Amino acid sequence: MSPRIAACLAGLVLLAACSSDNGTANGAGAGAGAGGPNGTGAYGAGGAYGSGAGGAYGAGAAGRAAPGSQEDLVQSAGDRVFFSTDQSTLDDQARATLDKQAQWLQQNPTVRIWIAGNCDERGTEEYNLALGQRRANADRDYLVAHGIDRSRIETISYGKSRPIDPASTPAAWAQNRNAITSVR
Repeated sequence: MSPRIAACLAGLVLLAACSSDNGTANGAGAGAGAGGPNGTGAYGAGGAYGSGAGGAYGAGAAGRAAPGSQEDLVQSAGDRVFFSTDQSTLDDQARATLDKQAQWLQQNPTVRIWIAGNCDERGTEEYNLALGQRRANADRDYLVAHGIDRSRIETISYGKSRPIDPASTPAAWAQNRNAITSVR
């Protein structure tokens, strides 16, 4: 291999290592699909969980999500529900999203998920961890009540440690009060 080609390949590897998920989470990124375990393209240069060319979470070159992938969940049902301040009760919009998630999970019976409960920055660490867990559990319990086997669902609380929007505004707080469903 010529030194020029080796230098180009090394540069591409370094560039891929420095990339972030910003701009690729919706699967629109242009990744190289460098390949991963078992030749699936997972963890390829296109972003985490890619399947060849495309962005994060399994969107292929044509923008269609692989069945049972995170992107398929997002496109088909949505991956998050939102909560009112200091609440873990599900409103009508949250239940509508969870109904779609339950239907999607029934169509993908081998898929396992985790649900992460999140909070805004207000409140103590301990309070927000407990509230985030109640939010994740509320989602899980709703899905179980709608026919999804509990063994397919894990829950976790991140409290206020993983905000979607780090701003200290009412709009940011509203975005951060959520439970996010992810394919495991």
